[in-house]
Parts: sequence; structure tokens; C-alpha cells
Amino acid sequence: MDDSAEYRHVKRRRYITVALSVSLTTVLCVGYVVADIFDKLPGVLTLQEVEHATAKTPGNAIAAATMVGGLDASKTVDAVAAKALISQFETAASDFGGEYAIAIADAAGNVVAEQNLDTPYTPASTMKTLTAYAAAATLDMGSTLETQTYLEQREDGTSRLVLKGNGDMLLGVGESDSAHINGRAGLGTLAANTAQALRQRGITSVTLVYDDSLFGNDRWPNGIAELDPDHVYYAPTASMAVDGGRNWNGANPTDPDTFSTYPVLSTQPAREAALVFAQRLTERGIAVNGSVEQGAVPDGTSPIATVSSASLNEIMAFMLRHSDNSLAEEFGRLLALHLNAGNSPAGAVQSVEQVVAQRGISAEGLTMVNCSGLAEDSKLTAHTLLDVQQRNLTSGSGSAAAEGLSIVGFVGTAANRLNDADEAGLIRAKTGSLGDVTSMTGNVSRHNGGALSFAVIVNDPDDSEAAKSAIDTFVAALPKL
Repeated sequence: MDDSAEYRHVKRRRYITVALSVSLTTVLCVGYVVADIFDKLPGVLTLQEVEHATAKTPGNAIAAATMVGGLDASKTVDAVAAKALISQFETAASDFGGEYAIAIADAAGNVVAEQNLDTPYTPASTMKTLTAYAAAATLDMGSTLETQTYLEQREDGTSRLVLKGNGDMLLGVGESDSAHINGRAGLGTLAANTAQALRQRGITSVTLVYDDSLFGNDRWPNGIAELDPDHVYYAPTASMAVDGGRNWNGANPTDPDTFSTYPVLSTQPAREAALVFAQRLTERGIAVNGSVEQGAVPDGTSPIATVSSASLNEIMAFMLRHSDNSLAEEFGRLLALHLNAGNSPAGAVQSVEQVVAQRGISAEGLTMVNCSGLAEDSKLTAHTLLDVQQRNLTSGSGSAAAEGLSIVGFVGTAANRLNDADEAGLIRAKTGSLGDVTSMTGNVSRHNGGALSFAVIVNDPDDSEAAKSAIDTFVAALPKL
């Protein structure tokens, strides 16, 4: 056979091969489509009726208030009307007793009506607005907190695993949950990823230690232990904790981000998180030998597995809306580490005070015992609270401190503080309650498109519920100014 004949033969064979391949592929594709239609193979096609997802009927709905325009900080507040509101509060105070400070300022920070503006009082949890603003204005609020595992393979052939926390006190016990802040990073997911990395190295058993060194040895801020003997308001600042250290004893809320009760809190949150991790690791086929003790990450090693928390701005919203003392103190500690101000509760307080002063917020009369306000000896003025809220209204940096506030009538500790349904969604606030203290501060979208800020602190009332009710009545009238 000559070369030309051989070439024609090869060419014809190629044509036949291509034709057969195309025909076979077409047959296979058509066959798969048909099988998919009749649900014999997986796919999106079907002859069956498709079930459409439906949303549950909301248990509680509030009609939204009238939409307001963009913020115009130049809009003034009617001083006469504002003073009338404060006079009404003064009348109510003559019945409920105690001492108080109350003030209203426009969006530019000009005080238009006040009583005892510069007199220091115990603020309770409204102190958290200072901590939140200082942290939000300084830290990278889009960053996350990582929980990691490190492996040390020793000369004797044993393997040592180190669980390292970097500040996530809202770890979940199971898989990472992208739909929630609390539990965004799951110890179950970390254990699964760690187990996979260990098996790839031929390791099926380890000793486990946990590194809780992030916040040093001083974990108890001044003033808290005396007010929290039953450990329901504060878990010691830790490098890691499951659900803020809350021990629900099987009564966990359906939504990990939404609850209103105060279970007992762990006094060793990092250790308890490590014990949960050890259990998850065992469930995934890795034997944990001996007891779980404290240890340190070996020098020069890299993590073999990592899970990441929600962003700091999300965690701040969780802190503010639950008035979470543990997280408030942690934000102070993270700020202190960032500013190299000392790895201690005292360093946290110093850091917040430093940022407050640098940002031009009034600190006259400020006595900050800790970062959460859980201290009877902490003092501040309504003037200071107004200044913080004015920054929340107008600043770019620190916006997480404004966005995380409770919305009266909707979410957070002020969800049940709505006196007038017409004002739903217009009032963002931080509440405070501590023994003989009730307080509230926040900012308000006004009906005319402007905004204002407010602060109320009541100390030692004879009737705390009446004082709380008077605050709610006062706040409900603010959007109309």
C-alpha cells in the first residue's frame, strides 16, 4: 500500500472513531437526561411535583414606622419641646424617687435640654457604649478570631496536639454554623479537620493540651466578683469558650443568638472548651491519651487546622444586644493588646479611657472600674454618654458600636421597651440595670428626617419599675421632636 492510500485509510478510520464517539456521547447524554427526568439518576429534572419551601408565620410582628430620610445633622431640635419632655420626667421622678441625670442633644452634639448633665452617676451597662466605641474605632472590626490545632511529633514517637485559642468565646460544640454568630466556629468542625490532618500523617492517637495564654493570668476585673457570687453575669476572659461559658444543662435555646435567661457561667471556660474538643476528636477516631492539661504551642510550628469566629463587628452586636459582660471585658482586653497597654483588666480600662480622650469625648467625672459597667463604683455623666452617641451618629470609624445597639421593640435588651408602636425601628439604645440603677442611652431617627441622641441615668429610686417605665415613656416621645 502506497503512502497516499495509507493516509486515506488512517483518515477514514479517524472519521469513523470520531463519529462513533459523538454518537455514543449523545446516546449517553440523552439516556442520562431521560433517567434524570424519571428520577432514576440524580439531577435537577423531574416529572414529580416540586415541593416549595415556605417560611414560618412570624410569632410576633410590628408594623414599621414611617420611613425617614437621610440624616441631616444640621436639623435642629425644638428646645422648648425637649425641655417639656424632661419636665415630664422630672414630675415622674418626684414619685419614684432617687437621683437622676437626663439629657437630649441634636445630631451635631449640641445639648438642647438637660438636668444634671455633668453630675456623675453609676451607669450600669451603659458603660459598655464607651468600651464598644473605643474598640470599634481602633480594632479591625472585619477580622475574626481563630481557634487552631498544632502538632508536635516527639522523638519518642508520640504525638502531642495543642489546641490554641485566640479569643473566640462563642465557639459551638458541633459543626461550624454560618447562620449564627454564636457557634460560627464549631469544635466539631475543628476536630474533623484535625483528625483528617492527623490520619494523613499516619497518626491515630495523641496527647492533648490547650494553650490559654492569650490574656495572661489576670482574668477578673475589679468590682465584678462582689456583684456576681453565683457566676451568672461574668465568665473569666479566656482565649476560647463554648457559648460564652454558658451551662444550659440541656435547656439550650433553639436559636443560639437569641435568649433572655442567665444560666450559670463557667469559671474555667478554656478548659471546658478543650474537654469538648477532646470528645469531638475521639468521636472522629483519634484516641486522646491521658488527661487534658494546659500547655503551649511549640515554637516554629504552623496550625494543621483552623476555624474562624464571626467578625468582630458581629460579635460586638451580640455583646451589646445581650449586654454580655464577658465579651465587653474581652473587647477591652483585645484593645489593650492592640495598644500594648498591658495584658490585664487594668490595661483594658486604661485603653478605653485613652481612646475616649483621644476622640474628644467628655471624660469629666469618669470613674471606670471595669469595661462592662458591672461595678457599683463606676461613675460617668450623661454628657459622656451623649458624646459617645454623637460619634455613633456621625463617625465612619467606630460604626460597629452604633450598628450593634439594641433596636427598641425589635432586638436585644430593649426589645420589650417599646411604648409606642409608631416609633418601632427608630430608636437604637443600650440599656443598663444594676441593683438600684436603671439607665438607657442611644440615638433616634426623628420623623422630620433629623436625628438626636439621649441619655438617662437613675440611681437609688424608691420604685425601680416606675423609674424604668418613666424612661420608656420619655424615650418613646423622642422621635417626634
